Amino acid sequence: MAKPFFRLQKFLRRTQFLLFFLTAAYLMTGSLLLLQRARVGLPQGPRSPGPLQTLPVAAVALGVGLLDSRALHDPRVSPELLLGVDMLRSPLTRPRPGPRWLRSRNSELRQLHHRRWFHHFMSDSQGPPALGLEAPRPAIHSRGTYIGCFSDDGHERTLKGAVFYDLRKMTVSHCQDACAERSYVYAGLEAGVECYCGNRLPAMSVRLEECNHECKGEKGSVCGGVDRLSVYRVDELQPGSRKRRTATYRGCFRLPENITHSFPSSLIHANVTVETCSGFCSQKEFPLAIIRGLECYCAYPTPQFNLHDAMDSSLCGQDPEAQRLAEYCEVYQTPVQDTRCTDRRFLPNKSKVFVALSSFPGAGNTWARHLIEHATGFYTGSYYFDGILYNKGFKGEKDHWRSRRTICVKTHESGRREIEMFDSAILLIRNPYRSLVAEFNRKCAGHLGYAADRNWKSKEWPEFVNSYASWWSSHVLDWLKYGKRLLVVHYEELRRSLVPTLREMVAFLNVSVSEERLLCVENNKEGSFRRRGRRSHDPEPFTPEMKDLINGYIRTVDQALRDHNWTGLPREYVPR
Repeated sequence: MAKPFFRLQKFLRRTQFLLFFLTAAYLMTGSLLLLQRARVGLPQGPRSPGPLQTLPVAAVALGVGLLDSRALHDPRVSPELLLGVDMLRSPLTRPRPGPRWLRSRNSELRQLHHRRWFHHFMSDSQGPPALGLEAPRPAIHSRGTYIGCFSDDGHERTLKGAVFYDLRKMTVSHCQDACAERSYVYAGLEAGVECYCGNRLPAMSVRLEECNHECKGEKGSVCGGVDRLSVYRVDELQPGSRKRRTATYRGCFRLPENITHSFPSSLIHANVTVETCSGFCSQKEFPLAIIRGLECYCAYPTPQFNLHDAMDSSLCGQDPEAQRLAEYCEVYQTPVQDTRCTDRRFLPNKSKVFVALSSFPGAGNTWARHLIEHATGFYTGSYYFDGILYNKGFKGEKDHWRSRRTICVKTHESGRREIEMFDSAILLIRNPYRSLVAEFNRKCAGHLGYAADRNWKSKEWPEFVNSYASWWSSHVLDWLKYGKRLLVVHYEELRRSLVPTLREMVAFLNVSVSEERLLCVENNKEGSFRRRGRRSHDPEPFTPEMKDLINGYIRTVDQALRDHNWTGLPREYVPR
């Protein structure tokens, strides 16, 4: 009798625990529902996004191990590379784990694709931030003067100068400093995350309440709206900001035949200096300041005055009176941009031809995108989402790579399936020695930094070369084999002969552009996204064994290009 009673007692105890657990879960669920209903019932004023909203954008924009992550090709050496090159390694029979940092980058890639999908899902479902009964006000901490709210339709920009975005930290002061540094007078903020600069204010404004978006990085401050600009006059740089940019000497040139036609604006001053002439032309948004004696002219590069044939600087080194009668002039680059090619937009209709801009990492893909966007006026897309690139003005970075709203799509992929997804491709090739160094710098120090001396001396560098050198070769070989329609472009040739090579690339993309726009691109060729300066030391990072390995891959790629009726690699890639 005691045994059944004991079993019943044990069962009741378990039931009691189960009932207690279910009751607690029920009460917690009810509390959450009540809180949610109370939250919905409250007026929807400006508020910071929840953690789920901010996670994907913040992780990408801040670079928490996800910035510009690229799909890594299998590091094993393929049999096609062993074309009479004895020093190349034999292909492995089974996959190996690879170095620690290489495995981490594969993990990064998987996280990147997941976060990219989550980012698009949240941005599409949430829409623009809702505003409460009281709209954001002009920033009170800014040193600039609030001018008003202006229309900006996106096709003909209200402020045509420099542009950048910040998905998470945009503030009025941040935008003002960026514009002041480039010698712009006005800073305009749009949609909470976009910043535009200019020196010419439009005549017509709109109602102040139409600028109703809060700055992403500054609660309570107005940062425009949808197609609306909150415009501030830039008074001075904030403390701690970088100094204003100065004019850059371009050289001594022969004056064009028709000065009045070639130089739209002029200033005659008793004491013309580089600073006064550059300031005068910057105010009028001209990229070139030209000095001849007491005369200052402002201009754009044109076919009649293209700055391709510089003269001896001594021809311009005369006294002002003698220089005024001479046919030579000094040319300076002002801090402002050439605005004839800064307007960009998405394609009005979906592209029927899906074009890739393919390259090995570190081969100048981002720079090529800058050139293509400014030459064609259309955004380029990306197989990857990189918040840093988006913040620097590559607006197509946020667009889905298969939307067909961009003129071409950046990719580093080299598998057959990934290649055959595209109808055609521009294949950008760069000297592997330079590409490997550039990608190693990016891996260790980000897009704009340089790897430290300890990185070059560690085991990472030899592992990196052994893994990536074969990828440089197989990337080109795969695209030559599986690409449907290719245009092969050498990075070195693009650097050396920019306008003719870019003209060929634009024609391949089936876009017609004017010669003035191509000269504008040449005038803005570096862009704002590049490594500046040099490392404190410049060691030779390649050992003789590394050079033998890389030179073998160079010969393999060179022969493959010739077999496919393309010009071989440039001669400077490796001593013949």
